Amino acid sequence: MSEWEVKMSSSKGLPYFFNTQTKTSSWDPPSSLTLEQIKNLPGAHYLTEPIGGGDPHAGQVRASHLLVKHRDSRRPSSWKESNITRTKEEAIEILRGYEAEINGSAEKFAELATTHSDCSSHSNGGDLGWFGRGQMQKPFEDAAYSLEPGQISDIISSDSGVHLILRTA
Repeated sequence: MSEWEVKMSSSKGLPYFFNTQTKTSSWDPPSSLTLEQIKNLPGAHYLTEPIGGGDPHAGQVRASHLLVKHRDSRRPSSWKESNITRTKEEAIEILRGYEAEINGSAEKFAELATTHSDCSSHSNGGDLGWFGRGQMQKPFEDAAYSLEPGQISDIISSDSGVHLILRTA
């Protein structure tokens, strides 16, 4: 059994290698391990870029979202409102209105996310970029991975609020 495992940095959102015996960590793979050993380490699913070349986004998805926060959200404030007081039910109704406007259009999705999303990703049309397993809240991750590129999710609830998710790649 290897003394190495792969962990996810909570501050950078990137995988790193952790030695359980020496309690040291490294961004780079241990030189003492082969590619096959690295792929079999505990936590190897966090490796978003394949070691040794290949598709840099293997195992990842790219998605945009439109987030509406409510008073029970993890952080009930946004770039638009310093104190969000709406209920979860009201947030869902707002999102249903956006969903009707979007009607499957990625362009309309980005336009509404830019104007209305409670996430800082609004400045990128809701684009969250590439991400792998373990980097997003579980309900969000499950929904994003279940979509095909170009598909838009039903309303998804997470600790952050309620979302519509557009898988872009």
